[in-house]
Order: sequence, then structure tokens, then C-alpha cells
Amino acid sequence: MPKISIILTSYNHAKYIREAIDSVLNQTFTDFELIILDDASSDDSWKVINQYSDLRINAIRSERQGELQHMTNNAIAEVAMGEYIAIHHSDDVWDPGKLEKQVSVLEEHYEIGAVFTNVLAINEYGTPLVDKEHFYFTIFSQTNRSRHEWLRLFIIRGNVLCHPSVLIRKECYRECGFYRNYLPQVGDFDMWIRVCLKYEIYVLPDQLVQFRVLNNEANASGTRPETKIRRTYEFYKLLPNYRQISNFDDLVRIFPEAEKYYRNNETDMDFALAMAILELRSFQFTQLFAQDILFEIISDTRRAENIKRLYKFDNKNFIELTGQNDVFSVLKVAEQNAKVNEIYASSSWKITRPLRYLMQFFNKNSSR
Repeated sequence: MPKISIILTSYNHAKYIREAIDSVLNQTFTDFELIILDDASSDDSWKVINQYSDLRINAIRSERQGELQHMTNNAIAEVAMGEYIAIHHSDDVWDPGKLEKQVSVLEEHYEIGAVFTNVLAINEYGTPLVDKEHFYFTIFSQTNRSRHEWLRLFIIRGNVLCHPSVLIRKECYRECGFYRNYLPQVGDFDMWIRVCLKYEIYVLPDQLVQFRVLNNEANASGTRPETKIRRTYEFYKLLPNYRQISNFDDLVRIFPEAEKYYRNNETDMDFALAMAILELRSFQFTQLFAQDILFEIISDTRRAENIKRLYKFDNKNFIELTGQNDVFSVLKVAEQNAKVNEIYASSSWKITRPLRYLMQFFNKNSSR
């Protein structure tokens, strides 16, 4: 039985997948199985995959596209035989010593559930990114923290861990659950939150993964308009994970702001969590999440009475709060609309109207 089960997800990366597979087969740690999941690629990916005869490879192809998360969960639960699970992507590359260094950490530290690595961001041609302002240039370069500090950072900054760098104990999936198929943008982030609620994690400082950044934001996590919109919504929907915190000491270690809401055995954990997140003011949707919790509390008559008695917080306080936190950017949108209307009403806009009409006329006819 192999020590590690590597799950390599593949979709239309025929020009990269050979390098990805070879980077697995060239690992200095060799006690592994490689499970390749191809999501009905329409290019030559499946052809390339089948050119390998290594007995450690188990290639599985979906009959229709869009099944990768389901296939990954099934592979972890039903196919993988290893004690540890590694996730790999078909356009990324591993350093030969990656698995060996990660296994060493997990073998020596049983309190650690998952080990990540630092990452070198590369472009489509395999050369390092030079744009230091690029999102992926330093996002995965993280110092180590306690699980409580990670949970705090996730609320403040979002996901800062690289999925194809992880080596995770299989038991973490059994204890924390699998990837949720309806969170395609932040499914891995959702998992790291759930893992950190129960396990410590560790990040190796070495750049042991080459994370390929495709042109035109073509990565699944790229900052295209639709992914930015979806990612924000999904981030909001995974925040209820934090309501699983049942121990007040844990809550305070994550959010020291919550300490002042301790009321012995009468402490309302949800109220303390909501007020702490409101105080952080990290994202508008985290503010909305906190307000939703408070709305739930004051909608319960008995609970509302306790909150008023314990914290001097009542319906009036809540109403004031909802008028202060612009969680839907109402004022920002109104300001932008006012600026647009000001432009439309300006004399310069009216004077140049005939010129704009002529430009539209000529552009329309020149394109015929």
C-alpha cells in the first residue's frame, strides 16, 4: 500500500501535462500512487496521459466535462490507498524533493494535518514572473502561524495557500469533510478553514511548486469578471464555518476582540463572533455575515432578551448598525452615478455630442 496518493487533475493542458506528470515520477520520495483525473479534455491530454506505462499510474477519464470536484472527492474516498493525499494540477510543476520534505514534517509532527510549500509563479512558457505587483507573485509566501492565527488571517485576507502544494493526511478529509462541489472558486479555501478548525498546518519556506499563471487570466482562479463575482459570493457562503467554534478560548485566540463579550456560562458565542468580525471590518461581505448573525439573534425573542440583558444590545442598536455598514456599496454606487450624471449634464458633453455622433457613424461604416 503506497504512503501517498497523488491526485492530478487534468483539463485541456496537453502542452503542459507531460511536464506535470514527469515532475511526479521524478520525485525523490517514490512510495506513491498517481491518480490522474481527466475532465473529458477535448485536446490531446488523454492521449499524452496514456503514453505512460508506469504501474503507479491510475488514469480515470470523465464522460462529460465539469466533474473534477466530484471525481476528486470520489478518488479520495474510494480510490486513494495512501495515508497522505497530495493534490497536483496538470499545468503546474513540482520540485523533485517536494514530497520527501513534506512527508518528513508529517511523520515528525502528528499535530499537523497538512503541509504546504512556498510557490514560484511562472508564466505560460515556464519562466518566473517578473511583475512584482502580480497577485500571484508573493501571495503564497507565508510565514508559519498557529491554526488560530491562520483562521484570523483567512477572514482578513482570504486564501493565501496554494492547493497544488498541499500534502494532507487522508484522515483530515474524513474528519473535516470533502470538497463541496458547489464552491468551484473557493473549494480548497473552504477546506483549509475546516482543517484549521481541528488541525495545525505548516508551510515549508522552499519554493517547491511552480504555479503556472496563464495569459488573459485563464486560470480557474484567474481574476476575470465572472470569477471575481463568484469568488466573493462563495467566500461569503463559507463564512458559516466559523460558527463551528464552540470553545470561547478558541474564539478569543482567533479574535481577541471577542474577549470583552465573555459572560461565563451565559456567553452567547454567535454574538461574540459577530461583534468581533464587525470590529475587524475586513470585507463588506464579512460585515454582512456578522449582521446576518445578529439579525438571527434579535429575531428570537428569548435570545434577544438575553442579549439585551448581557450586552446592552437591542433592536435599536441593531438598526443603527445596519445604517452604518454599507454592506452593499449603496453610497459608492450612488456616488458613481452622480459623477456620471454630472458628466452628462456638463456643457462640454452637450457641445461634443455632434462629434461623438459622427465618430460613431464613421466607425460603424468603416467596420462594414
